[in-house]
Amino acid sequence: MDIFKRLSEYQAESERLAWTGTFKEYTEHLRKDPSPAMTAHARVYEMIESYGVEDVGGYKSYKFFEQEIFGLDRAVEKLVEEYFHSAARRLDVRKRILLLMGPVSGGKSTIVTMLKKGLERFSRTERGAVYAIKGCPMHEDPLHLIPHELRPEIEKELGVRIEGNLCPSCQMRLQSEYGANIENVLVERVFISEDNRVGIGTFSPSDPKSQDIADLTGSIDFSTITEFGSESDPRAYRFDGELNKANRGLMEFQEMLKCDEKFLWNLLSLTQEGNFKAGRFALISADELIIAHTNESEYKSFISNKKNEALQSRMIVMPIPYNLKVSEEEKIYAKLISHSDMRHIHIAPHALKAAAIFSILTRLKETKKQGMDLVKKMRLYDGQEVEGFKEADLKEMQNEYVEEGMSGIDPRYVINRISSALIKQDMQCINALDVLRALKDGLDQHPSITKDERERYLNFISIARKEYDGLAKKEIQKAFVYSFEESARTLFENYLDNIESYCNWAKIKDPLTGEEMDPDERLMRSIEEQIGVSENAKKAFREEILIRISSYSRKGKKFDFTSHERLREAVEKKLFADLKDIVKITTSTKTPDESQLKRINEVTKRLIDEHLYCPVCANELLRYVGSLLNR
Repeated sequence: MDIFKRLSEYQAESERLAWTGTFKEYTEHLRKDPSPAMTAHARVYEMIESYGVEDVGGYKSYKFFEQEIFGLDRAVEKLVEEYFHSAARRLDVRKRILLLMGPVSGGKSTIVTMLKKGLERFSRTERGAVYAIKGCPMHEDPLHLIPHELRPEIEKELGVRIEGNLCPSCQMRLQSEYGANIENVLVERVFISEDNRVGIGTFSPSDPKSQDIADLTGSIDFSTITEFGSESDPRAYRFDGELNKANRGLMEFQEMLKCDEKFLWNLLSLTQEGNFKAGRFALISADELIIAHTNESEYKSFISNKKNEALQSRMIVMPIPYNLKVSEEEKIYAKLISHSDMRHIHIAPHALKAAAIFSILTRLKETKKQGMDLVKKMRLYDGQEVEGFKEADLKEMQNEYVEEGMSGIDPRYVINRISSALIKQDMQCINALDVLRALKDGLDQHPSITKDERERYLNFISIARKEYDGLAKKEIQKAFVYSFEESARTLFENYLDNIESYCNWAKIKDPLTGEEMDPDERLMRSIEEQIGVSENAKKAFREEILIRISSYSRKGKKFDFTSHERLREAVEKKLFADLKDIVKITTSTKTPDESQLKRINEVTKRLIDEHLYCPVCANELLRYVGSLLNR
């Protein structure tokens, strides 16, 4: 019953939003709110802006894209600011075709699909409302009814801009149905819909011999020619081409550069002048954002042909590279898996991360910056701290190669290999090793990988395995340390006492004997070295900890084991190193005694309760880390 209730509510909402009135009533509406008269480009930009914008890492992050597009903040910001924003302000870029160019499976089609769906939703809001001449096959802007001579005066009065002419159909109907009485012409609210062919057109190239230009511009209705007597009579013409139906919204050209030339010639006039030729009529006005997408090889082939210069000059090319952040790549795989029917199979923590590490490594280019290898670069790109490098180094590397991210392993390949691992019937859970094994097996089947690339990729799989090994040890380390929680806190407090004495040039008192001693340098360094704090950096690190303690104290908060992430990591690693022999024995023994079994159960429970493992992958992790420690 809830389903039918929701359907009923949706229908009621559509009826509430519906509006029909005369042109005179429509102009009164425009006096109060001129937004319905905005251009198609402005409508797209307003729709994106309506979701909100926030500043992330020096770039504008548009919330509209964040559910589907990951790791492309820079590319998306450039797309929105340099094209959509400028075009919305009627700058000359609106007279250009927007061409998204990038590698396969990089998100080009997803961006276009999101824009189409977003426009559909936006047209159902007050801000995004679209009004059209009732019965017009092109859902035409009602303001086209106003004669050119009167437009400057009416534009000033209503606070709008009027561009374009009536379509042939509306010109005839204005005379035949309304007796040239403009104020009585009926206007209705329309909702942009790809399914209903309102405000969205899509053109996909097929066999040029069989595909007709009528797919774009409409065609003669031969069944009515005998009735109306002429091919130039609008009633004998179907204004049902994709360019006709995309009016007021968005026109998508899929794999545009694969289109036959005759289909692209119409775009020369449409982009520059806002009109196109169809049948035996004068130029037909159309207000639509033209967006196309293609891959890099097709684009290079296109620009190398001198015959394409006129069309090329009418394009704004926006590179859409692959994502270069490991954490964002994980989200891509998680999203794709969530759309499948395999959600019942548990995916162990770090399994998708291992795949993401491999993918990102294949896309990165070696930097000339000294001391920076691909793994460090990968971490820096992902927002992690890398000793010896700052944010300025990150920006320098991001600008070092314009083409970085335009090549490498695509997400489709990776998700195909993850799917291969997921589909095995006996699997209750897959872990990082299962995923990496599937990636390795798939390299032999990849059609476009050369022998040299295969060797490189196998090396990246090995690096991903090493990264996972470190993560696995850290998970066990945390789980074991918490089973020795008292020991961890004692070590933590001991370290704080020692650095306080060190920074204040004071002695430390032995808690048992009361004897005053110098701060224990060996203890402090044994902890700091766990997170790579160098001898030269130790003083600054210790002072930073004291400043943090003082800050917490002023705010009336207690500085504890969880207050400083790097210090906590250092203490955990130090304690883990001290407990290594216990961990080795506990994780690798086949017949654990009572105390070992108790500890295994404690660690397994913590992995399941706090680290999202299931019983299967928690036990596999214990065994795997045990084998690593015993090597």
